Amino acid sequence: MTFIPFDLEHTQSRWEQVVDYNLTESGVHPIRLDELLGDTAGIDDLLGTEIGYPHVNGNPELREHIANLYDGTALENVIVTVGAAEANNIIMQTLMEPGDELLTQIPTYKQVWGLAKNSGYTVREFCLQPEKNWALDLEALEAGVTDKTKIIAVVNPNNPTGYIMTEAEMDAVVRAADKVGAWILADEVYRGAERVQDEEAASFIGRYEKVLAVGSMSKGYALPGLRLGWIVGPANTVDDIWRRHEYTTITASKLSNLLAAHALSPAVRPRLINRTREYIRNGFPVLESWMTGQEGLFSWTPPQASAVTFVHYHLDINSTELMEILCREARVFVGAGDSFGMDHHFRIAFGQERSVLEEAFSRIENTLKSI
Repeated sequence: MTFIPFDLEHTQSRWEQVVDYNLTESGVHPIRLDELLGDTAGIDDLLGTEIGYPHVNGNPELREHIANLYDGTALENVIVTVGAAEANNIIMQTLMEPGDELLTQIPTYKQVWGLAKNSGYTVREFCLQPEKNWALDLEALEAGVTDKTKIIAVVNPNNPTGYIMTEAEMDAVVRAADKVGAWILADEVYRGAERVQDEEAASFIGRYEKVLAVGSMSKGYALPGLRLGWIVGPANTVDDIWRRHEYTTITASKLSNLLAAHALSPAVRPRLINRTREYIRNGFPVLESWMTGQEGLFSWTPPQASAVTFVHYHLDINSTELMEILCREARVFVGAGDSFGMDHHFRIAFGQERSVLEEAFSRIENTLKSI
């Protein structure tokens, strides 16, 4: 079986540290440690920490804060992981068996897709529809479910489009899963990063028994360097996932656990969410103004959440080739549509300062004119 590399992450590893402007980063500008801690006492407490092993399944205070983000959950429903990446990986290890199938959205962050492909599982897809403002293709969802479907994987709010599912669409996903007893793997890392609404996007937790929700400190909280995520789901399944966690990373770091617990505390979390939304809501008009001035070069639907948007460009050039030209000539990195399963698109991030965005967009524009 031929190994399929994780295209998006591979290209990010190659380019993100060598360009001048990285517009593939799907969160907002990261927060500084002193800004997160906010006072000298917090720093002094951190400096007094012994760098030993934490609780393998996550600091209890942190798990309690995470459980409070979901209705009807408690400590036993939560396990802390090394980012959402490990969470997705060990969910797949735990649930998928020979002969099982995965049904997943397109376009999407293709980690789960790749994990299934590289393990020899059949992968079926249903689309978000660009001609309908990225609404779910409910007929394709229904047609994609078979008696072998073990997992229906969704990302909500969506990466790369920023689309937030409607209640009716979420109900349709639940019905499709319930029809064959499938699990729903709900990547919800962009909850809290809403642009067009103040209430957080709804979770799949509580809508159906067989749901595993994945979260992360990377997007809504601007703390990607903590490399800390989590899984919320039925206690017995979370316990089974814990056994795989012990084979992979054993545990997230103690400092990451402590900093995440601080970040998700009731006193601090609202401040971080507000900061993220300010970056998104301040950066979006800069993006929108630039897009409007491109004279029909692009088609797009503005994102409802997240600091990224997925743009269709009207040029006769492959998206990976275009991405590499922009990296080399403009020194600006955008995400190729190929990495999300849709050519002639690119994912562009706008969760940065105005001056950064204006310079990066100007460079993109000049390079596209030369093409």
